[in-house]
Amino acid sequence: MKISFHGAARTVTGSKHIIHLSSGKQILLDCGLFQGMGKETLSLNQDFGFEPSELTYVIVSHAHIDHVGLLPKLVKEGYKGPIYCTDATEDLAKIMLIDSAHIQESDVAHINLQRDAEGREHVEPLYTEEDAMNVFPLFKVVPYNTPTIIDEEIELLYTDCGHILGSAAINLKLKEAGEIIRLTFSGDIGRYRDIILRSPDTFPQADYIIMESTYGDKLHDTAKPIVDDLLKYITDTCLHKKGRLIIPAFSVGRTQELLYALNRLEQENRLPDLKYFVDSPLSLKATKIIKDHPECFNKYVQHLLKTDHDVFDFKGLNFIESVEESIALNDNREPCVIISASGMAEAGRVKHHIEHGIDNPNNTILIVGYCEPQSLGGRLSAGADHVSIFGKQHEVMAQVGIIKSMSAHGDYEDMCQWLACQDPKQIRKLFLVHGEYDVQQHFKSRLIKKGFVDVEIPEMHQTIGLG
Repeated sequence: MKISFHGAARTVTGSKHIIHLSSGKQILLDCGLFQGMGKETLSLNQDFGFEPSELTYVIVSHAHIDHVGLLPKLVKEGYKGPIYCTDATEDLAKIMLIDSAHIQESDVAHINLQRDAEGREHVEPLYTEEDAMNVFPLFKVVPYNTPTIIDEEIELLYTDCGHILGSAAINLKLKEAGEIIRLTFSGDIGRYRDIILRSPDTFPQADYIIMESTYGDKLHDTAKPIVDDLLKYITDTCLHKKGRLIIPAFSVGRTQELLYALNRLEQENRLPDLKYFVDSPLSLKATKIIKDHPECFNKYVQHLLKTDHDVFDFKGLNFIESVEESIALNDNREPCVIISASGMAEAGRVKHHIEHGIDNPNNTILIVGYCEPQSLGGRLSAGADHVSIFGKQHEVMAQVGIIKSMSAHGDYEDMCQWLACQDPKQIRKLFLVHGEYDVQQHFKSRLIKKGFVDVEIPEMHQTIGLG
């Protein structure tokens, strides 16, 4: 048996890992889109590094685009087998993939206008809405904590990872040369103190683990409540400076955390009387889906629902759907809060809002999650004086704020707690993926001290034999 790594290898996005069985079967774990990789992004997404038609099965961990965003291209290029996922992941992935297709088509149209002016050839989107819809019939739902026989060589068990709605660790029992091999892929590991979701589950003892490592060298600041940080930025920007607070936020997970925090402020009679815009049709759809899955909420939120029927709603909340409304939002300069996708500010409507607001020192751009260093959000977080937006240079005049504690990824203590159910002596090899290389090296040292002897950090497209 072998594993080949074709994404999220010494980087954070583009999750794709293939298990190669000696029988010739190939199991792809996740099929994510690379995001925020600068000029390399397009070429990384164009070439899988493997042949889609040769895959036997696809199993996905959750619905974030860096884990499912290339499924339409995979099917377009010849994959015809099932795509296993949880119930909530299917619901979210459908809207995420349609939205991803729309964003790509829209961004390509914008780029091609510039290429026309420069006399250059047009570029094509990676896939269209039709390609995205061709994925949906292949989804095969598997419930949590239910061993599921895929075939005579493969058994699948999903355990909750607490990262986003429907997120799961993939636990496999694989028959290989008369032996049962136990392999776990973490997907993305959530937090044990998440304000909305359940904590990650324990999982069966494994022989091999493929594990994310995004925050392998960091501890989240949990001393100060998120609502207090958020209120500070709203007060300073919108009330004192009469500016606009622009928040890039992933449509699934982060946007709902922000809405929940704003709802808490209203319940505590501390929410400023302003207009709060969520400018993302995807966020509206995702929020509706999340409300339909209260079984994924933690006990505290389930208790709140007994007295507050909608923990994501509050006075002043407006969802923006049409393009015309989104454009009009940039023409209206009154103090307000704008929450918009994407979370890395690399695509979508938030990029336009930043373009229109970055030159005003009264405005604030608030980063509330992980951003690839080369993404627009990453460059703003790093303190760049000038940034390129849609091919034009802009001086960063607006304040840039960061709330690090809002990440849906666990820190190194969360990840070590997730591993605590395992006997390190039984782990033959632990692979670190989904992290920057220097961070992974720090985390590797920590894991070795905890008794995990063989920890490897694979390179892009590297194939490693097991056993």
